[in-house]
Amino acid sequence: MDFALTPGQRELRARAAAFVDEVLIPLELTAELAGGRLPEADRRHVRDQARERGLDSGNHAVELGGRGWDNVEQVLVQEELGRNTNAIWWNMAGGYNVLSSGTPEQIERYLRPTLRGERADAYAVTEGGAGSDTGAIAGTAVETAGGWHLSTEKWFVTTGDVADYFIVMVNVVRDGERLPTLFLVDRDTPGIEVVDDPPFTHNYPHGHPTIRFECDLPADAVLGGPDLVGKGDELQNEWFVEERIHIGARCVGAMRRLLAETVDWTIQRRQFGSRIFDFQGVSFPLADSASDCLAARLLVYHVACMADDPAADRKLVHHRASAAKLFASEAAHRCADRAVQAFGGRGYMRTNTAERFLRELRVDRIWEGTSEIQRLIVARGLERRGVETLLDVTG
Repeated sequence: MDFALTPGQRELRARAAAFVDEVLIPLELTAELAGGRLPEADRRHVRDQARERGLDSGNHAVELGGRGWDNVEQVLVQEELGRNTNAIWWNMAGGYNVLSSGTPEQIERYLRPTLRGERADAYAVTEGGAGSDTGAIAGTAVETAGGWHLSTEKWFVTTGDVADYFIVMVNVVRDGERLPTLFLVDRDTPGIEVVDDPPFTHNYPHGHPTIRFECDLPADAVLGGPDLVGKGDELQNEWFVEERIHIGARCVGAMRRLLAETVDWTIQRRQFGSRIFDFQGVSFPLADSASDCLAARLLVYHVACMADDPAADRKLVHHRASAAKLFASEAAHRCADRAVQAFGGRGYMRTNTAERFLRELRVDRIWEGTSEIQRLIVARGLERRGVETLLDVTG
């Protein structure tokens, strides 16, 4: 398998790296000390610079208003964004991939303005009794004379505090069946209430509030139109695969920055007359982190290449995307913990990159499917696809 990048891909990666170094990283301490919330001028600067440099909305086709990147190109950019703490890159324009399945009218109303940075979406899936088990979703949509009545309470709605519309997963109740379906819901719809907006471990630009939906929607609120009633799980699986690949890529970027800053520090820092890098208790954990980073990087790029292959078994892509997310997120957290230890007391200061990553990387083992769920998916792949098929990266 050839992982050599084309000149265009190398340019894209360099452009993304420069954006992170010149625009995002200089804002990290300001964001951290402000609880993650930057002033509007800084948020606009991030959004405008991302657009000017051609780095936003990469996961949608050009004809829909996106950049039209393949999965490898998305990974190149996501890996660089992963070097940024405080998720300042969240201020960039972009929309969830499921929006590309919208009707022509929904594309014009929701997707295009979202990719231009004029609108903001939030994905509402999790419920109080349905986390990793999306099949346990209790929320419903019932057909009415004028359209639909939506009834659900969603937890951990990322960016739900700032979004002006939501993508909401519920079950359409029809003839005794429960059909998982995605709905588009404008924020100004009567019957939407934020019932909780809890603080979290990380300091990010947006929150993850709990939102109650008890509202009437028009008939055309189903994402993709009437033919996609009951197709919510299929659309969501494509979203999960993309998100898991992206998380893996960002974890690789985080490990790269952690290693760069920690190696630099330990080479300069002297104790007992020697560089602390020369003590095996310091350098050996860094060698383990480098090995973790290499392995994660190869796995993520392999899955991205596979996802770009139209002949690839999509179920196998799903299993391997879970393996990539599992390994990369677990490895990145180990890397952050080792880095904090190498920095000593300095590593426990919030002004230290390693400390921020130690807090922020923890959630990558939870959202878009916990590590335990990823293990279940990989284990099912071993059973259903076979050990050799799941592990063969040469075919």
